[in-house]
Amino acid sequence: MSDDSKDTAFFQAGSNDPFTGEAAPELAAVRSGEDLDWARIEAYLREHLPDELNIDGAFEVLQFPNGAANLTYMIRFGNQELVLRRPPFGTLAPGAHDMKREFKVLSRLWRNFDLAPRAFLFCDDAAIAGADFFVMERRRGEVIRGVVPASMRHHEDVGRRIGSALVDAVAEFHLLDPDACDLSDLGRPVGFAERQVNGWKKRWDLVADPDHDEAMSAVHARLAKAIPAPQRVSFVHNDLKLDNCMFDPADPDRVTAFFDWDMTTLGDPLIDLGTLLNYWPDQGDTGYTRGGHPGMESMGLPSRAEVRDRYAERTGLDVSRAGWYEAFALWKTATVLEQLHFRWKMGDSSDERMGLIASVVPELATNASRLLDEIE
Repeated sequence: MSDDSKDTAFFQAGSNDPFTGEAAPELAAVRSGEDLDWARIEAYLREHLPDELNIDGAFEVLQFPNGAANLTYMIRFGNQELVLRRPPFGTLAPGAHDMKREFKVLSRLWRNFDLAPRAFLFCDDAAIAGADFFVMERRRGEVIRGVVPASMRHHEDVGRRIGSALVDAVAEFHLLDPDACDLSDLGRPVGFAERQVNGWKKRWDLVADPDHDEAMSAVHARLAKAIPAPQRVSFVHNDLKLDNCMFDPADPDRVTAFFDWDMTTLGDPLIDLGTLLNYWPDQGDTGYTRGGHPGMESMGLPSRAEVRDRYAERTGLDVSRAGWYEAFALWKTATVLEQLHFRWKMGDSSDERMGLIASVVPELATNASRLLDEIE
């Protein structure tokens, strides 16, 4: 892989512009090949959305273009803005892109956790949009991808405050009581981490590139032999990272929303900490060592060690084996990138970013192996 930052930025889903450093636009016209039957969807929504929503106005559709998997659209009825989510086209990995699960979580969790957008409607009639989909409220704010948005640059120590706010929000999420949120049936916490490790290996095997298989399988074997015992049962989002949340531009100490809830379950919360660390850079990092966006290392974020320590302070959990969770997250991210590339290779995705997105799989596997070396 080239060391040139423009090459790195090219295959980062939702990257900033590699020449200006500015954030990619949050809304755009629907990408070629990703249109749906909007007339049918409009008619369905006008009939089935709850009466409390004002949907009398003219219908309009735009796309949130920065995600790499699920298709996410902004739908507008006059001044009423909502978000529609459905899985990507083509063959999907078992258990992935679960819109029914995401709707279940977001139709309940918003009452107890204000960072969860409220979901209003779920549809499993494939004749409407070609797959399951759901509709939720639209939240406004800044999504941060490798550069502090212009609206937030005037804040003092903004990078550190953004990072600390995210860690605090993750800790708050992990301290929620699933029973109190009417979501105690969301998952099977016993054996959760083991199922994660084995389940993601099955996903890897479905898309494995022979050139990467030996290294990825070796990491899996080491992970499977050293699964830590969980300290508590919590909600696990399974994809917590900086660009899966939104900030109030007037207040960098405040996260306003988490997104992408389709893998949320109950289990070991340190899985989420590992995911966060997987995407989190240190200023001393060189090359593509993390799954996050180019530029994050220059934002003034807290270090990974500071993230671990702050999380431990807020939750009371022991993070001495955080390296295992971080290694698992790196390996899982490599699998996800291979899945996305495989869909592109099979013609199920027209997103040109996916042609190169798996180039970093060997490096992610190497870094996971190094982390396991440190804790063994």
